[in-house]
Amino acid sequence: MFSSERRRLVDLAAKNRLPAVFPFREFGDAGGLMSYGPNLADLLRRAATYVDKILKGAKPGDLPIERPTKFDFVINLKTAKALGLTIPPSLLGRADEVIQ
Repeated sequence: MFSSERRRLVDLAAKNRLPAVFPFREFGDAGGLMSYGPNLADLLRRAATYVDKILKGAKPGDLPIERPTKFDFVINLKTAKALGLTIPPSLLGRADEVIQ
């Protein structure tokens, strides 16, 4: 639900001048200040591997639970400027993507 309403959530945060951090990169792309969370495309590829194993006869209960391994950190400088925030260079250097 949150992902499908990301535009409304980002707009609400901006309207109330809240420097929000969101869970997925799509929120940063939609205008959120920052996002940090698992890479959804990677999670879906890994889920396909599980489906493949199950279709080949593996019992779902025997498959190990895996944690995400790829994470995205996105900073939106346009939003930071609108909020009157200065993002330190050390934080910008850690970002996977900086939106100008």
